Amino acid sequence: MSETIGFLLNDSARLFRRAFNARTRDTGITALQWRLITYLRRHEGIRQGPLAELIEVEPITLSRMIDRLVEADLVERRADPTDRRAWLLYLTPRTGDLLNAMRADIDAMTAEATEGLSAAERDQLVALVERVRANLSRRICQKEGAAA
Repeated sequence: MSETIGFLLNDSARLFRRAFNARTRDTGITALQWRLITYLRRHEGIRQGPLAELIEVEPITLSRMIDRLVEADLVERRADPTDRRAWLLYLTPRTGDLLNAMRADIDAMTAEATEGLSAAERDQLVALVERVRANLSRRICQKEGAAA
């Protein structure tokens, strides 16, 4: 029985998360926290609500995650100058140091996952998965726009 592309991508992502969590257990950073930090690096100064939407977690779940990252001195909340009820999120300098320290583990995990693939095949795999993501992202945005 051949698996669908959706199943293969989802199952591969699950195995990546498991391998990530095993490799980074000593750092205290989980795969979901890594994802949050990655999105936050791309969107520093974002509010918690839009960040929760980006990583597709409930706002209360994100709030707890941010609390833990604040306690670990990896994220800081700053008051939003345009809305005193809102917080803007920023990475701390310690986050960059931690991410740099984790890079070797992440690179090793990626090398293991793509073992047996040539450099050209790895590049092609990345390009194809990025295209699938872009296709899905565009369709989701179109449907959300039509529903509004």
